[in-house]
Amino acid sequence: MQSAPKAVLIGRSNVGKSSLFNKMIEEQKSLVSHIAGTTRDRFEADCIWRGKIIRMVDTGGLDIDQTDEIEKNVVEQANIAITQADIILFLVDVNVGPMADDLEIARKLLKSGKPVIAVGNKADNGELRRRAESDEWKSWPLNRPFAISAKQGVGVGDLLDEVTEVLTKAGKPPTDVNEILPMRICVLGEPNVGKSTLLNAVLGQKRFITAPVPHTTREPNDALFEHEGQTYQFIDTAGVRKQAARRKSGTLLEKIGVDKTLDTVSRADVALFVLDMTKEISTQERHLAGVLQDSKVSVIIIANKWDLIPNKTTTTVNDYEAIIRGFMPQLKYAPILFTSALTGQRAQDIFKMISAVFQARFTQLSTDEARQFMSKAIVRHKPMRGKGVKSPKITSFYQSHINPPIFTLAVNLSRTDSLATAYVRFLENILREQYDFTGTPIRIKIEVERKSHTTYK
Repeated sequence: MQSAPKAVLIGRSNVGKSSLFNKMIEEQKSLVSHIAGTTRDRFEADCIWRGKIIRMVDTGGLDIDQTDEIEKNVVEQANIAITQADIILFLVDVNVGPMADDLEIARKLLKSGKPVIAVGNKADNGELRRRAESDEWKSWPLNRPFAISAKQGVGVGDLLDEVTEVLTKAGKPPTDVNEILPMRICVLGEPNVGKSTLLNAVLGQKRFITAPVPHTTREPNDALFEHEGQTYQFIDTAGVRKQAARRKSGTLLEKIGVDKTLDTVSRADVALFVLDMTKEISTQERHLAGVLQDSKVSVIIIANKWDLIPNKTTTTVNDYEAIIRGFMPQLKYAPILFTSALTGQRAQDIFKMISAVFQARFTQLSTDEARQFMSKAIVRHKPMRGKGVKSPKITSFYQSHINPPIFTLAVNLSRTDSLATAYVRFLENILREQYDFTGTPIRIKIEVERKSHTTYK
């Protein structure tokens, strides 16, 4: 299994290394403050960008006075990180320009023989971003600083694109996320729809107990399986019945199994939602579709027992797909695979579909891409008023998370429900038209504008 290349953040104290580190890994792992020398240890975490993994390493400042043992160890840890780096991100502060310590560090990094990208942080507005192109950087031994604002996230996506390109040219490209992270796949459905039989067909072995009796599987059951170099964690789950039916005839074991099933959904990456095509879609299955829609899991609908459908023609698949879509419109983004777990028909196609859906969870728009997307969306359809008396204007739109994708949209009014829900659905639909979010839920969070935002025209 391939390891991800390392990108090491180097620079003076208090230039924003930890802020950039946290922004790239999307969590608050490194301690951030205005006090120089806050970071002492090396911190490592994965940055996932456009479905690829880069291992980010945060380090302490290289300009501290090495007057005690701790400070000497800080510098030593940073130097170790440099030797292990596949690429170095050298942060400087565009507010103050190149300092004597910056020049000394730059010369040291050039001697390392590693690819180095100079990053001009704290470029929080247009004037500061232009300073990265000013004459004060002419005597700079590295490239002109790549202007970003780690605090605001401006330019960080473009920087990661540049890091990806440099690493690829150096023969150490970022690793596909599905080569490192095991895919967690849960199998969900009503009792006796063929979940365990399907898993046995997919794995090519009798791994799970099967019987024509409901609730043969009483609790989630894991199986690690490797296929073409990729590790899958399959989780067979207990069948979920209506709550009323559970109260009437269900045992305590069944209730516990159902609770574990719903908990498993919340921890999975992809759910295989198995339907029995020989039966009508039930109210409970429609309820489960709603549960999946509200969860963070990606969904593939498995139309099972396809071999038992009589008198099929060339249009039968389309007819049944229309039925599924009609009963489960909330899962319109989920691909449908018609299979027979008993005969193994198309069971192996599930691997390819899982990989595609899993990869779509990491589809990522840079700040500029999101801005351009919103500008074009407004040209197609202006924002619609929800509650309140005024029509809202959108002041910002950006992708705030991946796995699954979450977008944040700000409006210029004081209430977040001033934008019509139908307009949010419109944005989701055209996001799916233009980008690959196959099988993956998209969340668009509405917030009230911040003063620094610029209204889209």
